[in-house]
Amino acid sequence: MLDQARRDMQAGLIANREKAVQAITQKNRLQQMLEEKRAQSNQLEGQATMALKQGNRELASQFMREKINNDAIIGQLQTSFDQAAASVEQVKIAIKRQEEEVRKKTAEALAMKAQWKNAQIQNSIAKALDGLTFENQFESFGAAAEKIRMAQSEASARQEMQGESIQGKIMAMQDKAKDYEADAALEQLEQKLGMKAATPPTTQTQTVSVASGANGQAAPTGPGTSDPGVTSEAEKQLEELEKRLQGGSGSGS
Repeated sequence: MLDQARRDMQAGLIANREKAVQAITQKNRLQQMLEEKRAQSNQLEGQATMALKQGNRELASQFMREKINNDAIIGQLQTSFDQAAASVEQVKIAIKRQEEEVRKKTAEALAMKAQWKNAQIQNSIAKALDGLTFENQFESFGAAAEKIRMAQSEASARQEMQGESIQGKIMAMQDKAKDYEADAALEQLEQKLGMKAATPPTTQTQTVSVASGANGQAAPTGPGTSDPGVTSEAEKQLEELEKRLQGGSGSGS
């Protein structure tokens, strides 16, 4: 829009300059005709003077009549020339003012165009800044970090629970094995005291004990997998108990 307005101003200035050139051309033509007529009047007056000097008054009168007609034309040309000269001066002033106005408007148009481009750049920058989401990105980063921390905590908790579960199972197995051993020892004691009939030969009491393996896990033991240490310790305790019982019965008798 600004470029079109500037082109329109330039076109108007060019058209006015062309009209000014035509007006100046007409003024110059009138000036040339005026000078020719003045020269012609001077020539006619000189011819009339020469005729008078030669005594030819009639010829001199003829030259003077032509000079008078020519002077009348000179008067008309002078009036037209004066008007044309005044018009040309006014046109020159108008053209000069128009040129100044065109330069001023052109400078304003260039400044407005620069402002328009600057405004577009500012709008582009503002839109680009509006599209940036640093806070959301930071929040996403924080959320991801928190999620990782929660996953690590959950993994640690699961490992802890798994360890406690395994240990609990091992302890439960050990407690159960001890119960089996205690029941077997009590049964043997009752048999020796005559408080309970002996177990038929076909029935074989199985003793199950739990021993910790090299990796900390429970290892069940039975007749096929009896622990010699546990069995010998139980036998020793039973023998000591028998001796105390025998000593007590002998002293009573």
